Amino acid sequence: MTVRVLSARALPRTCRPSPLSAALALALAAPLGAIAQTPTLQETVVTATRVETPLSQLVSDVSVIDRQTIENSGATGVADLLARLPGVQIVRNGGIGNTTGVFLRGAETRFTAVYLDGVRIDSQSTGGATWEALPLSQIERIEVLRGPAAAVYGSDAIGGVVQLFTRKGEGGFAPYASVGAGSRATHDAQAGFSGAAGGFDYSVGTAYAESRGFDVRTPNVNHNPDADLYRSTSANARLGYQINAQHRVEATVLENNTNAGYDATSGSSYRPATATDDRSLYHLRTAGLGWTAQWTEHWKTLLQVTDSSSRYETTSARVAAGYAGRPTTTYITETQLRGYLLQNDLTYGAHRVTAALERREDELTNPSLTDWRRTLRRDRAQDAVALGYGYHQGAHTVQLNLRHDDDSEFGGKTTGSASYGYEFVKNWRATVSAGTAFRAPTLYQRFSEYGDASLKPETGRNAEVGLRYGDGRTNASLVVFENRVRNLIVFTGTNTACGQPFGCYASIGRAVYQGATLAADHRFGEHFTLRGSLDVQDPKDSDTGLQLPRRAKRYANLAGDWTQGIWTVGAEVQLSSRRFDDTANKVPLAGYGLLNLYASVQLRPDLRLLARLDNATDKNYVLANNYATAGRTAYVGLKWTPR
Repeated sequence: MTVRVLSARALPRTCRPSPLSAALALALAAPLGAIAQTPTLQETVVTATRVETPLSQLVSDVSVIDRQTIENSGATGVADLLARLPGVQIVRNGGIGNTTGVFLRGAETRFTAVYLDGVRIDSQSTGGATWEALPLSQIERIEVLRGPAAAVYGSDAIGGVVQLFTRKGEGGFAPYASVGAGSRATHDAQAGFSGAAGGFDYSVGTAYAESRGFDVRTPNVNHNPDADLYRSTSANARLGYQINAQHRVEATVLENNTNAGYDATSGSSYRPATATDDRSLYHLRTAGLGWTAQWTEHWKTLLQVTDSSSRYETTSARVAAGYAGRPTTTYITETQLRGYLLQNDLTYGAHRVTAALERREDELTNPSLTDWRRTLRRDRAQDAVALGYGYHQGAHTVQLNLRHDDDSEFGGKTTGSASYGYEFVKNWRATVSAGTAFRAPTLYQRFSEYGDASLKPETGRNAEVGLRYGDGRTNASLVVFENRVRNLIVFTGTNTACGQPFGCYASIGRAVYQGATLAADHRFGEHFTLRGSLDVQDPKDSDTGLQLPRRAKRYANLAGDWTQGIWTVGAEVQLSSRRFDDTANKVPLAGYGLLNLYASVQLRPDLRLLARLDNATDKNYVLANNYATAGRTAYVGLKWTPR
C-alpha cells in the first residue's frame, strides 16, 4: 500500500459545505421544509424505534423520501439526494462514484449508521458506509433519523441513522422500465417487475448507468487531465411469503459494481508520455433473511440474519497515444459484516415494549500487494441486549431506550436515550430528548501499519429541543441540538507512535456539533407546493475552537413545484456558506448557490417524460480542495410503468 493511495481512501473521509449569507434571508423569506416527501401523521416509519411506528407517535427528527420523489429528483447518487434534506451536508472528491462523505448535523460521516433492507453497511477501513457504492436506482424509500440512536442500534449511530429500502411487491404483476440520456455522454437504463400472488410477493430489478464524466481534478493539480468515466451496474431481488395469518418470511439480496476515475496526482509535473488512468472499483453485496411472527394481537417477534460485503480496489494503467495499458492493482480493502437479531414487540393500549438480542460480527482484510505476510486480517464481535418503552396517550408521548453492548475487544458499553413530546395546542407539539452514543474504532484504525491498538471508542452526548406544527396543508419544525463527542479519532502527521513518518491514528480530539434546523412546507391550493430548510450550526473542534473541515455554518434548500393536468414543473435552490478544507482553517472553500430546474409530462397513463437541468447557472464551486464538480448538466428520461 502506498502512502498516496492511503491518503485517498484509507484515511478518514470528511465532508464539506460553503458560504452565502443570502441563504439566511432567502430561507426566512418563505416557508421552509425538506426537499422530500413530507410524511403524513398516519404514515409509519421504522427507523426511530426499529419497529413500525406512526409518525404522530414519534418524538425523533425524521425525514422520509419516497420513490416518486426519488424519480422527480433526477439525482444520480444517494448522497446527492440526501443533500436536499434538512441537517445533511455532503462532500465528494470529484464526480459521481468518487469518495463521498455525508454529515448529519455536522457529525463525521462514520457517525451515521446505514442500513439497506435491515442489512448494516459499513467499512472497517475508513469507517462509515461507502456512499458512492449505493445504487439509488434500486431504492424505493429512504428514512433519515437525525440525532444519536446508539441506544437502539449500538455502535456507529452518534449522528443519526439512514435506512434504505428496496421495492416490495404488491398487487398484480407490474413491470417497469426506463431509459435516459444527458450531458457528458451520460446514459442509463432500468428494468424490473414486482407483484404478489398466492401468498408470495416479489420484486426484481436491474440498472445500468454510464457517463464519460469530466476531469475531477482542478487545473492547479498535476494530473492526467482526461475525462473520468463512471460506470455502475446493479441488481436486486426481494421475495416474501406469507405462510399464514401469523407468519411471514422474507429474503433480500442486492449487488452493485461501480467503476470511477479519480486521477491521482502526478508528482511535480504532468508528462503525457507517462500519464496514468487511475480508477476506483467498488463491489457491494447485501443479503438478508427474516421471519416475523404475530403470535397474538399484542405480541410480535422478528428473527433476522444479515450479511454484507464491500470491496474497494484502486488500479492504475499507463496511458500512451490515447490507449490504456493493462491496469495494475495498487490497493485493496474488504469488509465483511454479519448480523443476527431477535426482537420482540409487545403492545397494549398506549404502551409499547421492545426487547432485542443482537450480535454483530466485523471482519477486515487488507491484502498486501508485495508481501503476503503483511496482509491485515482482523475481526471482532459485539453482543447486545436492548430494551425500549414507548407511551402515547392524548397529548403525551414518551420514548425510553437502553442498550448494553459487549465488545470482544473493549468490554461493556451502555447507552441510553429519553424523549418526551407534548401537544400543548392542537397541531402544535414541543419535544425534548437526550441520549448517549458511541462508535468503536475501525479495525484498520487499530491494527493497520498506521493504527494504534490502544484506541478507545468515540463517545457522544446529545440534547435537543424541538417545536413542530402540522395541519395537513402546512408543516413546520424547529429543532435546536448540541452533540458533544469525546475521544474523537483523527489521523495526524504529528503523531508517529506507530512508527510511520507519515503519521498515525490517534484518539486525541473533542468536538461539539451544535445548531438549529428550521424546516417547513406549504401547499398553496391544489397545484403549488413550496418547501425548504435552513440550518445554522457551529461544528467545531472543542480544543482549538476552529471550524471542523468541510462543514458549513449555514446552508439551506428551497424548492417549489407546480402541477397542472399532465404537467409538473419545479425549481430547487441549494445554498452553502464558506467552509475550510483543513483542520487549521487555512484553506477556505468559497460558498456557493446552485439552481436546479425540472419538468415532467405524463404522455400516457403508463408513460412519463422527465427533464432536468442541474446547476443551471453553471456555477464553478468545489466541495473538496483540488477537486472539481460538475458544471451545468442536462438529463432527459422516459419511464414506462403500466398500470
